[in-house]
Amino acid sequence: MSDAVRQFDWSRTALGPAPQWQASLRIAVDMLLASKFPGCLVWGPELISIHNDAFVPLLGAKPAPLGKPLSVIWSDVWDDISALAQRAYAGEAVFMENFALDTDRNGDVERAYFTFCYSPVRDESGQVAGFLNTVFETTETVRNEQVWRERADAFEQKIMEQTADHERIWELSSDIMMLVREDLQIYAINACGRELLGWDDSFIGRPVLELCHVDDRPGIEAVHQQLRAGQTVQGFKCRYRHRDGHYRWFNWSIVPSTGIYTAIGHDITLDQERAAALVQAEELLRQSQKMDAVGQLTAGMAHDFNNLLTGISGSLEMIERRIGSGQLDGLDRYIAAAKEASQRAAVLTHRLLAFARRQPLDPRPADLNALVHGMDALIRQTLGPDIALQLKVEPQLWRTLVDANQLENALLNLCINARDAMRAGGRLTISTGNERYDARVAGRDGLPPGDYCSLTVEDDGQGMSPQVMERAFEPFFTTKPVGQGTGLGLSMVYGFVRQSGGRVWIEASDTGGTRIRLVLPRYCGADSQPAASVPVPAKVSVPGKGRILLIDDEPTLRMLIKEVLQQEGYDVIEAVDGRSGLAACLAGPPVDLLITDIGLPGGFSGRQVASEVRRHNPQQNILFITGYTDEAIAQRDTLEAGVELLTKPFPLDRLQCKVKVMLQRAESRGPGAGTPAP
Repeated sequence: MSDAVRQFDWSRTALGPAPQWQASLRIAVDMLLASKFPGCLVWGPELISIHNDAFVPLLGAKPAPLGKPLSVIWSDVWDDISALAQRAYAGEAVFMENFALDTDRNGDVERAYFTFCYSPVRDESGQVAGFLNTVFETTETVRNEQVWRERADAFEQKIMEQTADHERIWELSSDIMMLVREDLQIYAINACGRELLGWDDSFIGRPVLELCHVDDRPGIEAVHQQLRAGQTVQGFKCRYRHRDGHYRWFNWSIVPSTGIYTAIGHDITLDQERAAALVQAEELLRQSQKMDAVGQLTAGMAHDFNNLLTGISGSLEMIERRIGSGQLDGLDRYIAAAKEASQRAAVLTHRLLAFARRQPLDPRPADLNALVHGMDALIRQTLGPDIALQLKVEPQLWRTLVDANQLENALLNLCINARDAMRAGGRLTISTGNERYDARVAGRDGLPPGDYCSLTVEDDGQGMSPQVMERAFEPFFTTKPVGQGTGLGLSMVYGFVRQSGGRVWIEASDTGGTRIRLVLPRYCGADSQPAASVPVPAKVSVPGKGRILLIDDEPTLRMLIKEVLQQEGYDVIEAVDGRSGLAACLAGPPVDLLITDIGLPGGFSGRQVASEVRRHNPQQNILFITGYTDEAIAQRDTLEAGVELLTKPFPLDRLQCKVKVMLQRAESRGPGAGTPAP
């Protein structure tokens, strides 16, 4: 641009030839051309313009302005800037920031923005001869600021709208909304919360732990830890105290943010009360059903036992009459009738105990395949010629820990029921298998995950309706004609399997066919050692020898047992409770055999007596006699060596046989088996 200025014919302008310029003009031009900042020097009353290189981009496509008046160069905006020029000529420094001009620089009128300063320049006489215009275009900056401002205004409007929405939600929400500080003090609560809880401004600033139910405080503290870790909490239920003292239930959703927790709680008090009422109603229904079952059980027991007691008492009365009249012949018939009735009563009580899961069990490792094959002939004989028996056994069957005798009874019961359901003949299938239940599948009837052995009895008989299947395990429930079933068979199976740690399920339809499946826990332990084989003594009049301690709180039974053992030649000491029996055992001469009931009065059971005696003499022979077994016996894998169990009621000759076997076994082990340790 310096060359352009020097080569320009300034004589054609009001400024005249350049060599003749005043010193002030030359100095101003030199300063302008040396500047890198966009500038234009305006000189003389004609407003002749001289500009530098940096000024050119501001002109756009306008004609070359060098040597032309400013009013010509910016003729399209001269009305907007002429007054500013006049102010500069008057000696005023004029500064304009982001000054808007609608100018045609590229063929179209556009609004452009400029920040510029008109600085007066004086000549040698001190008069204002012109001004220096330093300028830069701010169009893009202004437009960006406008866009930003528009967006900021829109955002501010949106925030205001959202704030208004939030305030409306805060005030109109039907859920309680609460702001809580990080120290769990209440910061704010909405109108709904105030209404639901009766709170006012006096509750602001109080700790939430002070206002919640005492039982819910541990849960709130646990939720607090989650919130402090930045976790959102959903579905937390707790109670808050109303101003009048009662509590209301809320289901909370809580979101943490910096220094504050936002909590929204839905009032579920009515739902909780309804749920509690439903639970209570269900409990009352279960209690009612239980009482119905107890009533049915009691009625069935009363009916069967009345029949049996009538047979026993009638037989005894006839014996009394015949003896009174001197007619001794034919007494055997009444004695046999009384014994048969008592045996039937014993079977009935055993079945009831099996249903109640209180029968004495002698669980031992067992092979179900061997048990099924061992009963093959008996089952075929029971089924008769019209029913085919098919066995499907797992060749690699696991072992299970079970009372084999009771399982045989259960299997026989199931086969008899199946036979009665196939009156026109059919097929009965007995199968065994290995089954594994993991946590995803287990849980049916509370079955724990693990390995199980299954025993399944399936028939193609008449089947069961859903109503019958639902009641099949109830005691004394039967679909058989009167006199053909007690209704205790399936209930006995159910109780026995549950007591053994397993489950029993029925699958049937009323169109035909029934499948009953027993699952028993797998046994992975070592085989128990069988007791040494001791010959069962024959019924010969060989005097017994040994000292026996008998503990039982039933006087009649104690009298009978004592007399029958004394008749055999044993020395019998009797006691009525556990503490006196223990004292007699430890204080007197050595006892060869302890016979004790399990359930004894005075808070000291037969099991405790046995444990204390064995603490002094680990080899002490013990015979438990009981009408049922408590958990101390039922939950043991097997009875300890030298310990036997005899279930009441029992024939006296069976007691005699058991006593002789145990004493002979002790004798074979050598001296000291029945002698307390010093």
